[in-house]
Amino acid sequence: MKEYRPAGAVIASELGAIAGAENVIFDDFDKMEPYSHDEVSDRNYSRMPEIVVRPDSAGQVSAILKLANRENIPVTPRGAGSGLSGGAVPARGGIVLSTERMNRVLEIDRENLIAVLEPGVITNDFNTLVRREGLFFAGYPMSLEVCFIGGNAAENAGGGRAVKYGVTGRYITGLEVVLPTGEICTFGGKRVKDVTGYNMVQLMVGSEGTLGIFTKIYVKLLPLPRAGIDMMVLFADVRSAINAVPLIMTKTGIVPTGIEFMDKVSLDTTCEFLGEKKRHREAGAVLIIELDGNDPDLIRNECLDIGDLCLDNGALDAFVAEGPSDREKIWKVRRHAAEAFKAISPEQSVEDIVVPVSKIPALIPILEELSAKHNVIIPCYGHAGDGNMHATVVKKPGESMESWRKTLPLVLREMYTQVGELGGTISGEHGIGHKRKDYLPIVLGEAEIGAMKKIKVALDPNNILNPGKIFDLD
Repeated sequence: MKEYRPAGAVIASELGAIAGAENVIFDDFDKMEPYSHDEVSDRNYSRMPEIVVRPDSAGQVSAILKLANRENIPVTPRGAGSGLSGGAVPARGGIVLSTERMNRVLEIDRENLIAVLEPGVITNDFNTLVRREGLFFAGYPMSLEVCFIGGNAAENAGGGRAVKYGVTGRYITGLEVVLPTGEICTFGGKRVKDVTGYNMVQLMVGSEGTLGIFTKIYVKLLPLPRAGIDMMVLFADVRSAINAVPLIMTKTGIVPTGIEFMDKVSLDTTCEFLGEKKRHREAGAVLIIELDGNDPDLIRNECLDIGDLCLDNGALDAFVAEGPSDREKIWKVRRHAAEAFKAISPEQSVEDIVVPVSKIPALIPILEELSAKHNVIIPCYGHAGDGNMHATVVKKPGESMESWRKTLPLVLREMYTQVGELGGTISGEHGIGHKRKDYLPIVLGEAEIGAMKKIKVALDPNNILNPGKIFDLD
């Protein structure tokens, strides 16, 4: 493993000269501790930074990276810290570069339907702002209330609307990026079409902060749909619900905005956590289906068609919510699923495996078998419409920590292997970070990983930027 230089008082002073002394945190455990972890519950993936710096411009970011290269100190870029892969954790120590002060919306260009903003803008705040203009950012993730747009782009985050609208990367048309060695580059821009050279925008999107630090992001906007309907469809069992997912699009010809799934364990646990009553005690699984568009009558008819198809294929009932209050009731349960399981057991591993949509029915029995075989709870919920499922491995309350630490890697390796055999992969939206990097060879061969390493070395010859993520170079 490469040896890096410790970042001490002298470096802290130099960083203060770049970003202002008030924007450097050094030798203060309480203030630095929040920067030592993300939302991964296992604190074994945490690591304290030696220094935290909060620049407010591309020029300051560039100067920090040039200093880091000169002094051989690793730099870990960080947004809101809401990730689930350890991507924003300083795995090799050194400097955490927080983008929290770079939080300005620089431009909303209505003529080109493009917004230009800095990476520290909270996604929800941004959507609220453009909604006033009759627009919206379609590539939003489920954690939009807290996450930064820079983190969304770095992870190529997905969310509940990915079935119809796709993920974050579809809406990033340009990036101002500070490369690991400190050069400031602009890739793409406001153009709809651009094949001038390599597609560096999409290379950077999803690179998890290992190839560059975003300082300006060009985001494509869409006109806000005039109407929307949500429905919750109840099924007696998981298989009936999952089998209905591919039928919704193939049999009706309708592409919903999103299709979310919750199994019985997820549904019961979340309802109990929220103090909500289940609409049907006998429900073994639910689908939450969202439709939007500009013709209210059309989407209402589409809603009825989907409801009829589900009822013909084993659904117990279907509830339609058109008003904001009813829609909130439906989505509240789905949004709080992860929180509900944390209340039961903080020891868990939130996974976001993804398979082709047609393979979802084959995935569920695999998870059930793993749960029984290893005596763990594996609730399953997530974005069934695009094959991205949050199969969360949860420690049973009575299990010892020693047993849990031995069991979890076995469960993950078996899960990932069988997901790979279905044509899937180990992460659809959370990323690899350092939480999943040891499992990468299960789904990618030496040639594929080798090609990625060559790109990393070419752009970051000193392995300064976010080392220890996705794969190791040493």
